[in-house]
Amino acid sequence: MKANVVSPTVDAVMAAERAASFTKRSIKTTAKAEGLMLAMSMLDLTTLEGKDSPEKARALCRKAARPDVSMPEVPAVAAVCVYPNLVSVCREELAGTGVRVASVATGFPSGQFPLEVRLEDVRRAVGEGADEIDMVINRGAFLAGRYDEVADEIRQVKVACGRAHLKVILETGELETLDNVRKASDVALGVLCEFAGHGETGGRGYDFIKTSTGKVQPAATMPVTLVMLEAIRDCWMRTGRVFGMKPAGGIRTSKQALHYLVMVKETLGDEWLNAERFRFGASALCNDILRQLRWMKTGVYAAGYDQSEA
Repeated sequence: MKANVVSPTVDAVMAAERAASFTKRSIKTTAKAEGLMLAMSMLDLTTLEGKDSPEKARALCRKAARPDVSMPEVPAVAAVCVYPNLVSVCREELAGTGVRVASVATGFPSGQFPLEVRLEDVRRAVGEGADEIDMVINRGAFLAGRYDEVADEIRQVKVACGRAHLKVILETGELETLDNVRKASDVALGVLCEFAGHGETGGRGYDFIKTSTGKVQPAATMPVTLVMLEAIRDCWMRTGRVFGMKPAGGIRTSKQALHYLVMVKETLGDEWLNAERFRFGASALCNDILRQLRWMKTGVYAAGYDQSEA
């Protein structure tokens, strides 16, 4: 099937100005606390390092299920995101918690592996118990204008996911322009539309598009995320299909998280303000949210070393 997607041209200046406007909203104490709790529930708590181990993964899972034992009112995060070899460890540790297991696959982060190797990476992660797969597109093919090839690879990965939901990583830091970000978003959403209605099991959410691996700079930015949200909005208005959005990489502070939530609300509406339709890919963000919530509760800021890495 051809990726015959006609994407609108993006006005980069206006996108930057519009994105900046979301940082100027006044969010008061009660709304701020609610927003931080919501952001915590939307986190994909992530570790994607060469030093990752089963012990670190188990510790991360315990933190995901109960982010701060001194504040039991803080919700669990949405998912833990790890490399495929740690999926079974996380599946066992998270049993009964409601926290999902996400896994990067398809030769993450480069995607520069033979397609069959990438597909087997997905099948094995799903076989080990992954609820969600975060794949990377072939940026080389996309930048060369081979959109049908990119679309076909996304299609094959989606089939390999089986019951698992798919998040398509565009790696926007390598796409060079906002026009390319919009085009890549539309290509991915066009493929996902082919499967919509088949992967939504038990109210467990939707397929997503995602900004970044977190391994390339710039990663998530507000203008890039705005362009992708608008692609989701336009797809929804055109087809009625619902898809989620995940900015990942570089979102480290509670203040930034609130800015992103404002952008989601004003672009897609309250229906997208939940973990089924919006996620943050982050690790440092979790601890900053906890520090802010503890300060709001006690009037005392926690030091950086008071929060665990995992």
